[in-house]
Amino acid sequence: MGVYLNSRSAYSLFCEDYASTYYVDKTDILAELVPIVELKENEIEKSGPNQGKGQKYVAITRPRRFGKTVMANMIVSYFGKGVDSGRLFRNLRASKYEWYREHLNKHNVIHIMFNEMPDEVSTYTQYIARIKSLLLDDLIMAYPKVKIRETDAVWDALKKIHEYCDGEKFIFVLDEWDYIYHQDFATDKDKAGFTKFLSNLLKDKAYVEMAYMTGILPIAKYSSGSELNMFFEYSMATRVKYSEYFGFTDEEVDVLYQRYLETESDPAVTREGLELWYDGYQTAGGQKLYNPRSVVGALSDNQLGNYWTSSGPYDEIFYYIGANTDAVKDDIAAMVADNPVPARVQEYAATSMELKTKDEIFSAMVVYGFLNYKDGYVSIPNKELMDKFAEVVQREPSLGNVYKLTKESGRMLAATKAGDTKTMTELMEYAHNTHSPLQTYSNEAELASIIRWVYLKALDSYRIEREDKAGLGYVDFIFYPFVKSEDCIIIELKVNHTADEAIRQIKERQYALRFEGKFGENPEYTGRILAVGIAYNKDDENKRHECKMEVLRERLK
Repeated sequence: MGVYLNSRSAYSLFCEDYASTYYVDKTDILAELVPIVELKENEIEKSGPNQGKGQKYVAITRPRRFGKTVMANMIVSYFGKGVDSGRLFRNLRASKYEWYREHLNKHNVIHIMFNEMPDEVSTYTQYIARIKSLLLDDLIMAYPKVKIRETDAVWDALKKIHEYCDGEKFIFVLDEWDYIYHQDFATDKDKAGFTKFLSNLLKDKAYVEMAYMTGILPIAKYSSGSELNMFFEYSMATRVKYSEYFGFTDEEVDVLYQRYLETESDPAVTREGLELWYDGYQTAGGQKLYNPRSVVGALSDNQLGNYWTSSGPYDEIFYYIGANTDAVKDDIAAMVADNPVPARVQEYAATSMELKTKDEIFSAMVVYGFLNYKDGYVSIPNKELMDKFAEVVQREPSLGNVYKLTKESGRMLAATKAGDTKTMTELMEYAHNTHSPLQTYSNEAELASIIRWVYLKALDSYRIEREDKAGLGYVDFIFYPFVKSEDCIIIELKVNHTADEAIRQIKERQYALRFEGKFGENPEYTGRILAVGIAYNKDDENKRHECKMEVLRERLK
């Protein structure tokens, strides 16, 4: 056993994950990997468009917080010889497979977490020297009869072991492989050197039984030639395979939520809340996914909230917006208004800090998990991220009219609650006259986009639903307060009709039933119910709006 070779660390960490109340068993991924290590020694690699790529080289790219490290620790714990993990795995899904015992703790595994640094590191030389030294020390201790010199390159030492020890092979599990590319001390020359290091270590090496590598960024940008072209890459946005193993599915969140209800004495988190806050991602195959770290955080803390943590410029939304504000501000406005926008997502573009075009910026934001990508469109996936975007647009003057409009959104909510229809009308007209993407409304959908902007501040205290089923139809907007005693708001929009007609429709179709409870008994929401009608005549050259507010129900005692 060593620091990297057949170490105990991954097993210890996986035991902690497994012991968590909200652990999700994803060990079925081993059913994808075991056939790789069972490939016959002389099997010919695939030809055609994948020529040069080997089935034994797997690269998984996902945003941070999507369980890549948990999965890497599990894989090491299953295959690695360092510790007997049978007591743990016999309770997991992997144990049902016929190959389970054949490969359990039977392989040499080299596990490197590339985000671990030397003490007070300031150069790439220090960083890579630590990795090479620790791995070489492990090999010398594990194979004392093989004449490995301290001056040997690690790949030469591994080759000696393979030649002198009856074809000994190794599984490589490399986590956070792209970490060095984010570090300020690493020059372009250093990054090219690290790519070469990985190539020398892994490519065309008989001692490689399998290489499983995880990170955020795709390989293509860093492998300018053929250095790492042996890897099959699997991303969330473009490849279906492995999708179900990273992120939580609807069914898995259902199970976790039931576990939460059974263990929490005073549950404050709703199942609907988890979906609102953390759902919204989608795989290339169309499967919905939740952010796993955030779901676990909310259930563990018994509180919905923002669990998105920043760890550098790649995790700051404004970094991307600021890269070319003029190119993206209108699309950011549309997305905050809950409208997807078209984009050509090219994941390789995300590897450069010098993002220039709109497509490069949005590609990076997809790779880092800020945006979801589906059918050629990008969108903000959930409330957790919507709050982050709303925070940015409310504090960045560089966004121009978008910034000015969001600063007024608090006034719009206050005016609505106060029945101040004069201020509401002024703010609607200000939004229409200043927000360039929507200088005219041709239908209610376009008017609705402005509504999301003028009520942006309401996201702090309301779950806002568009076209929600209510009463005898579908209401344009309904605001569900997080605090159930606060005002409930129903908004109906009309183009070429009056605000009074909008109010009348709210009443006739009984939209308020969404807040009244079954048969009006013991309603969940006890605050006032406000009906808001907003109307606009598209033939009016002065772009005048009409706003009305009526209290449908006073606050319950």
